[in-house]
Amino acid sequence: MQLREGASVFTSDGQEAGKIDRVVINPVNKEVTHVVVHMGFLIATDKVVPISLIGMATEKRVNLRGDKAELEALPDFEERHYVPITAEEAQRDEESGAASPLYWYPPVGFAWWGTARVSGYYGYVAPPYVVKTEKHIPEGEVALKEGAKVLSVNGDHVGHVEAVLTDVETDRATHLLISKGLLLKETKLIPTTWISTVLEDEVHLVVSSSLLSDLPAYEPPE
Repeated sequence: MQLREGASVFTSDGQEAGKIDRVVINPVNKEVTHVVVHMGFLIATDKVVPISLIGMATEKRVNLRGDKAELEALPDFEERHYVPITAEEAQRDEESGAASPLYWYPPVGFAWWGTARVSGYYGYVAPPYVVKTEKHIPEGEVALKEGAKVLSVNGDHVGHVEAVLTDVETDRATHLLISKGLLLKETKLIPTTWISTVLEDEVHLVVSSSLLSDLPAYEPPE
């Protein structure tokens, strides 16, 4: 399947709906899960389309399995919820015109495991662990220490765990708040979907330090 920037997107009823703008990649297994389709001219909008809705894709044309109404019902693309993949993460041919790859960067408060509808859009699966802080915990779970070292996929020390953010309804971990520096401390949010391994005093990520350095600093709510 070819997903190239600028390829025309057609719905199942034969209408040209827009152009391929970007692709969204799962940072855990590097699979392409969605494409971003740019629609409209005067009033433009971008839609996040699951790969499962693509019936056929060539260099110049992409056919969807749904009609235009179904496409318009899909969630809008919000650039602040995505971060560019560096060359190190991409591990793909840098062919001219290929759609720009992104990682989804879930916002605080978004329960990414969610319903079947949400998981169908974003393609994420809950990690095989739950972060806990109490001392007496069930077998197979991990008591993550405050201040645990956070390591990128290339082994760089990128910060320490300062807090674990959870969904208020399910108490499941959604993000780690990590900090780096002493006098000029910088804090950033790391989605738990970007975690590969959790130990008591170490957290290993599946993304590189160069990607993490480009993330925005965390601003606590007022």
